Amino acid sequence: MDISLVISIYNEEESLKELMDWIAKVMQSNQFTYECIMIDDGSTDKSWDIICDLKRTHPEIVGIKFRKNNGKSAAMYCGFEAAKGDVIITMDADLQDSPEEIPDLFRMIKEEGFDLVSGWKKKRHDPISKTLPSKFYNWTARKVTGIYLHDMNCGLKAYRNKVVKSIEVFGDMHRYIPVLAKHAGYKKIGEKVVAHQARKYGYSKFGLSRLVTGYLDLLTVVFISKFGKRPMHFFGTLGSLFFLIGLIILSYLTYEKVFFHQYQMTDRPLFYLGLLAVMFGTQLFLTGFISELTSRSSSDRNLYKVEERI
Repeated sequence: MDISLVISIYNEEESLKELMDWIAKVMQSNQFTYECIMIDDGSTDKSWDIICDLKRTHPEIVGIKFRKNNGKSAAMYCGFEAAKGDVIITMDADLQDSPEEIPDLFRMIKEEGFDLVSGWKKKRHDPISKTLPSKFYNWTARKVTGIYLHDMNCGLKAYRNKVVKSIEVFGDMHRYIPVLAKHAGYKKIGEKVVAHQARKYGYSKFGLSRLVTGYLDLLTVVFISKFGKRPMHFFGTLGSLFFLIGLIILSYLTYEKVFFHQYQMTDRPLFYLGLLAVMFGTQLFLTGFISELTSRSSSDRNLYKVEERI
């Protein structure tokens, strides 16, 4: 099979039929063999009923329904797990991502040898309240991760099959799949300018809260990428540094007290600073030790409840 399309859906009943017809037209004109994995992420409208109806005329659809809304990362996790195509392409269901980009994305993976290709919505049909924060967020992500993509959060991406089978998408980490892929050893990451359609139906499901959660997730994914398997390197280093600073301060105060007898140690604020540094360093070191034990013994996976498959 050439392509597996993975589409996360949450209350997109108006656009599904039009999207599927558009996808089928592009696939047939390029003679691709494909499957279209549609994950209903706990929609409260008729999205699942429409997916079931579309299945009758589009047998290439694979439908997955969540009992409740688990988020886009959960949907992509299950979609990646089910995907069988040589190339996996993710896109949104709101018609803002154009299926016409699929052939070029497929070619970049198969012919140019990229492991991952991310779309870049260079010209966006969004209000400035979304575009300005997005530019600042992407600039920060580039500086922190070292992956120079203009639009890290673009939903239109293409992956080599083995890439999505080698990563685990959890929380809200769908924004940072390129970082997870790089951490897994897939470093040939490309970018393609893609068309961005104006929203035709409904409204955006993402509010201003993602500006905060996006940065928290960025810190999380960077930490996990660098120290997920060796947390002691982070906590232990910081803990040892604070402990050493505190020890030097207390040793200095002890020396002055023993040889000069000029003051009570507890009368000096520096004593409490040194004591605090020793305690803080010890706590950080113990945190790293416990994290190390946890990371080595834990083998749990995030499991998402799939209610029905077709």
